Amino acid sequence: MPKISHLLSGSIVGLLFISLAATAAPVALNPAHPDHYVVVKGDTLWDIAARFLRDPWRWPDVWYVNPQINNPHLIYPGDTLSLTIVNGRPRIQISRRGGTLKLSPRVRATPLDDAIPTIPINAIEQFLTHPYVMEKEALEHAPYVVHFVDEHILGGAGNGIYVRSIGDSATKRYEVVKPGKPYKDPDSGEILGYEALFVGEADLQRTGDPATLLLTRTEMETSIGDRLLPVTEQRKALTSFHPKAPDVEVDGRIISVLNGVSQIGQYNVVVLNKGEADGMKAGDVLRIFQGGATIRDQVTPERGDTVTLPYEEAGVLMVFRTFKRVSFALVMYATRAIHVLDRVRNPDA
Repeated sequence: MPKISHLLSGSIVGLLFISLAATAAPVALNPAHPDHYVVVKGDTLWDIAARFLRDPWRWPDVWYVNPQINNPHLIYPGDTLSLTIVNGRPRIQISRRGGTLKLSPRVRATPLDDAIPTIPINAIEQFLTHPYVMEKEALEHAPYVVHFVDEHILGGAGNGIYVRSIGDSATKRYEVVKPGKPYKDPDSGEILGYEALFVGEADLQRTGDPATLLLTRTEMETSIGDRLLPVTEQRKALTSFHPKAPDVEVDGRIISVLNGVSQIGQYNVVVLNKGEADGMKAGDVLRIFQGGATIRDQVTPERGDTVTLPYEEAGVLMVFRTFKRVSFALVMYATRAIHVLDRVRNPDA
């Protein structure tokens, strides 16, 4: 995996991918917006945008184009951001040593380690490259641990494992995953995929049935039945995000939360019941809603009378990784406690 400093600069490029401002709805300011803000180390572009705008993902719509400035889309600690109104529309410009720079929304892939990130990458880094979700058929046909060298009950780094179904593979490096719970659609009951927890990595020592592999590093204990997936050089993390409204209408649910937390809040990672097959893409921004339950009216004299409660907004999330039927998303902010089964919809819903 690339070093985290390079991941951050890649993310900056992502948020500054401009939308068609001419056709977009007017950009709404945060009622408590400052006129100026000095960037400090630890800021993210999303948080800075939220200081100025009601909808932080609309940040690209307030930029000027100035192609004469090198890397004007990158923002650094010490920069001063100033809000102005031009022809009734908000605009942001940067004051930096050497003068005032007009921001450019043009995407340029110039990796500079000191630029602030789009979002807190450290909150999602561990979920960017490992499998974590597998389809039933792929899970069932994957090679699996059948026993341990030296008759261990569980394995860790430095232990040998016997694995079936590898055959005469030319692949030398594997990831070990532990099959977990199924991800189910809460409305249809359909299984959308299976959790595949990352256990560690192993190197092939000898082919055969079973093959022999050496565990080179582990994050949890390896057990009989764990599956192995070949490591390919093509598996790279997507770290350049373009926050935007989805291209399709979305009415989904939060079906799980990762990292074992029970209370879902800002910067927690959740699983959605919508994936690539539903048109979801990394960078899609969705609002979180609670409510919609139908309850019995205990006051009215009419027997069996019910009322459906309205939906209330609970926060905003951004999709950062998609699978065929589910997606991972980061909660960018929460206005109330968020729960599994809360709904997610388009940001203009």
